[in-house]
Amino acid sequence: MKLPDLPVRAVLGEVTAALDEAGSAVLVAPPGTGKTTIVPLALAEHRTGRILVAEPRRLAARAAAARMAALLDEPVGRTVGYSVRGDRKVSSRTRIEVVTSGLLVRRLQSDPELRDVDTVLLDECHERHLDADLLLALLLDVRAGLRPDLALLATSATVAADRLAHLLGSAPVITAHARSFPVEVAYLPPGRDERLEARVARAVHTALSETDGDVLAFLPGVAEISRVSGMLADLSEVDVMPLHGRLGTAAQDAALRPGPRRRVVLATAVAESSLTVPGVVAVVDSGQARVPRMDHRRGLPGLATVRVSAAVADQRAGRAGREAPGRAYRCWQRHDPLPAYPEPEIRTAELSRLALELACWSTPDGTALSWWDPPGEGPLAAGRTLLRTLGATDDEGKVTERGRRMAELGLHPRLARALLDGAAEVGPRSAAEVVALLDAGATLTDAEAELRALRGAQSERGRRWHSEVRRLTRLVPAGEEAPDPALVIALAHPERLARRRQPGSPVYLLAGGTAAELPGGSGLGDAEWLAVAEATRDPGRAHGVIRLAARADEELAVRAAPNLLSTVDEVGWSGDVVARSVRRLGSIVLAERPLPEADPELVRRALLDGLREEGLGLLHWTRDAERLRERLAFLHETVGEPWPAVDSAGLLARTGEWLPELSAARRRADLARIDTVTALRRLLPWPEATRFDDLAPEKIRLPSGARARVDYGTGEPVLAVRLQDAFGWPETPRVAGVPVLLHLLSPAGRPAAITRDLASFWRTGYSAVRAELRGRYPRHSWPERPPGLD
Repeated sequence: MKLPDLPVRAVLGEVTAALDEAGSAVLVAPPGTGKTTIVPLALAEHRTGRILVAEPRRLAARAAAARMAALLDEPVGRTVGYSVRGDRKVSSRTRIEVVTSGLLVRRLQSDPELRDVDTVLLDECHERHLDADLLLALLLDVRAGLRPDLALLATSATVAADRLAHLLGSAPVITAHARSFPVEVAYLPPGRDERLEARVARAVHTALSETDGDVLAFLPGVAEISRVSGMLADLSEVDVMPLHGRLGTAAQDAALRPGPRRRVVLATAVAESSLTVPGVVAVVDSGQARVPRMDHRRGLPGLATVRVSAAVADQRAGRAGREAPGRAYRCWQRHDPLPAYPEPEIRTAELSRLALELACWSTPDGTALSWWDPPGEGPLAAGRTLLRTLGATDDEGKVTERGRRMAELGLHPRLARALLDGAAEVGPRSAAEVVALLDAGATLTDAEAELRALRGAQSERGRRWHSEVRRLTRLVPAGEEAPDPALVIALAHPERLARRRQPGSPVYLLAGGTAAELPGGSGLGDAEWLAVAEATRDPGRAHGVIRLAARADEELAVRAAPNLLSTVDEVGWSGDVVARSVRRLGSIVLAERPLPEADPELVRRALLDGLREEGLGLLHWTRDAERLRERLAFLHETVGEPWPAVDSAGLLARTGEWLPELSAARRRADLARIDTVTALRRLLPWPEATRFDDLAPEKIRLPSGARARVDYGTGEPVLAVRLQDAFGWPETPRVAGVPVLLHLLSPAGRPAAITRDLASFWRTGYSAVRAELRGRYPRHSWPERPPGLD
């Protein structure tokens, strides 16, 4: 066989030698060098066993197999075959099989030794797809234990291969240099209020006018491709062709073959590195891509639109320089910042599928594997929790038989559970219809109406849905059909079973605890119960919005989500102690009844909640109790430890020490009967309590022999006495070292002077006060010099 004269031919000898000697290697080769097609053919001639080529995308897997088979002048399925989800072409003569990374993960789970395989080629490792990262980790584990002879060749379009080489055991790195032509880069920034699609269409017109060959335009997704295609409908001398993974095989093949006329190929990221589109001399780059993220609306993995990285932008531009000098048109400002490399999926994706594969591999937390980047602990823990909820793993994280069956389906665990259990309940086709809808998303709110529309649809979307329904139906045993979309939805999302909050209200409470509103015109407004498949939560809204749901009822909810059922005694505070036995489905109350004999500990906690919510005013504070609390607060502030804090926070933090009566209380009224003086005295520290009355006396003896009460209400000691009763005090009395604030009163009890420095008052202030008081109260004695000052 004569191989095409592509740049990778120059390093084939190094590649085969590295695999013979080290058993592994990293091949760095830009797109278009032939690494995906030439290398596997060379390995098949050099080595004796089968060659597996792992591709991240189905479209790339089929295209690679077709290209290699064409080089051999054979049909696909003879020497070269492929296996992708729902489609397989191989035979007993197949030496090279191209498979998707996810499918090879599944094959490894059933046959870890890969007994008839000599070499695995991991293509496009730089794209860092989640399945590809997991596959690499599993293959390294297989090679370390079961198959040390298994050869691994990892290929990448970027030079950042050091970490990859290290993982493969200090594998040699071989570089193939592309023969490329210069590419001139132009920037076409957006116009005022110009949408992305209009900007790309404008750039395509510019490229067609300034170049002579085909144009390859990169767009983030199928919807954008469709809209741009419509904007280019006026191109009479040019064929506008889409290229994405949802197309049928014939349409994909047409986009990958040169045509009789000039072409504009509108592609997603599939054309960045895995595929070669011939005839391209101009590239239009929208600057955006779709990457996996958690789709919270559907509760399933989805796609988000992000800016491309600088590495991806360079790869896209390089497509224009494969066959001749080219031009790349970038639809953004020249100085707009771009991230250096795309973020690995394992850092951003929802990880429940990964968690299931790890459980099947008997390493639930993944720590036994060597990772390019390990999965995040939080997302992996969330995935493992979901698996336990769905019955895919036990409490220790070990996979159950049910979990293995779910993994074999190749679906997200939620959808796998819905298909398996749904098929048993409503029949395989009825379950498959709903699962295919949940996987693809809907346009209507009423799931049953959406299903009716899809069953009769002749559109591309309808054909894809019918095809997926047929595939899913074949995965589960046959059975009688009894359609019930709500049940299948609830099996996938039991926490989204919802019940109307109030009669006539459009707001529903979901079992998971959140509230969501049914939009007007949904056709579901009369439903008491809903099985919600999709819901959004917009910033600033009090609750979410239901986007896809089906009518349900309480019987269905209990049947679909038995793990969410609970009957518990609930004792809480709502103005008083409320005790009831409540049957719930998650957060939804199904039934309740009064609980006459509640657990005393639960009652005590409810009373504490009441004290926290409404304050310590629920207790009866006599004046003696208030004074005692004020004295303790003064000592805590003045002396500090061990005198306790008796503000609300301090007392609530130590209720166990000073309020043992809570254990006997049963309702609000019982709190008011607690003796707060006795309760507070329990906080007096020992042995300091013996000096309490000395440090913060309730009353102070006056020179006259009478006793006056000290007021601590302001946080400092205050003493109000008649001025004549202070005769005999040469200086201000002190409490715990703090001078008392004296309010010196007239014989009528009116303030005559306020001072903390009595000695200074006698010297400088008394004479003026004496003169005034002598005039008002002449019958009283007002000596020029008060007694007791000598």
